[in-house]
Amino acid sequence: MDSKKPIEIMIIAAEASSAHYALKLMQYWRSQGKNYHFFGVGSDEMERQGFERLGKSEEMAVVGASEIFAQFSKLKLVFDQLVIAAKERRPGVVVVMDYPEFNLFLSRKLHAFGLKVFYYISPQVWAWRKSRVETIKKFCVKAFLLFPFEVDFYQSRGVPYEFVGHPLLDEIDPDLYDEQKISSRREKFGITSKEKIVALMPGSRRGELDQLLNVQLETARRLLKKHNHLRLMIFVAPTIKKEEMQARLENFKSPYILLQDDPNRMISLADYILVASGTATLMVGLLHKPMVIIYKLSRLTGLFAHFFIRGVKFFGLVNLILGCEVVPERKQSDVNPDELFKLMDRYITDPEYTQKTIADLKTLTSYLGNKGATARVAESLESYL
Repeated sequence: MDSKKPIEIMIIAAEASSAHYALKLMQYWRSQGKNYHFFGVGSDEMERQGFERLGKSEEMAVVGASEIFAQFSKLKLVFDQLVIAAKERRPGVVVVMDYPEFNLFLSRKLHAFGLKVFYYISPQVWAWRKSRVETIKKFCVKAFLLFPFEVDFYQSRGVPYEFVGHPLLDEIDPDLYDEQKISSRREKFGITSKEKIVALMPGSRRGELDQLLNVQLETARRLLKKHNHLRLMIFVAPTIKKEEMQARLENFKSPYILLQDDPNRMISLADYILVASGTATLMVGLLHKPMVIIYKLSRLTGLFAHFFIRGVKFFGLVNLILGCEVVPERKQSDVNPDELFKLMDRYITDPEYTQKTIADLKTLTSYLGNKGATARVAESLESYL
């Protein structure tokens, strides 16, 4: 390790998935013996590994216009602190991740200081408010792309990009597919070989829990009532405290197992999953688990999103990547117990349909490039330091 003053690197990872990938980036550089100091917005786990937090991802992970307005003063305070820190410290590179409204405005500010800004985990500009890609083009050195379908969009608009593949591929341990090891882990929770697990993944933001959890619980209650061989697991995202989830489940009377662990390890335990839209759906797909994807915003934000989204057939990542509705997805008013029960129940009662879904999901990996995305991003950024 170089004894000289460390190079400053600014990272803005305001959401659970972004913070996870940012942590992997930090760990890669540490493994290479790089003398870097990281600061910006990140997770508690990033902080434990030496990241200096000016903003906390668990407090900033909001979704929808109404939540942004409610949190505006807090977000503005963090924004101003980041601008001041960047101006004073002159980081070698700035890595902004997803979180487009905040990060695009920040990119504009930092570009004015002559800083090199890179977009890793590109926002879904190909889906809605496509004009935002012009902001990336103007104020970012380049965008690192995870999905192959993003390439044509960026290329056609003359935006500098590098297709790096998806960092999730590096985390898929063969043990996660090993039926014997999965069975052994399930036994620790008292799950027998004759039982099936239906799992709920309500999201990593409190706004998602507010919109989705009760609908998921009612859907699960109906499934458990119909099928006595089903067991229910509720997975807690790393950005949500387990105690908070327990408080939300106070009035839920059906039996369940509440679990907070590495997301891939949790997902590997399940047979069927009702999951909030986002990166989690890709994790579920890569582990070949039949799922129903749900997405629900407040009425105001939903109307706003509907107005701006044009020409995109799907919102679920696995369906976007594969180009067809391999797994059912429902949004807004269609996210209700009647509809979701019907969709989940089909997996349980129609083995042929379930096996076809699993077979389709097994093709996902071939669309996501090669392993080593984190290393490719790290090495590309190093060339600008």
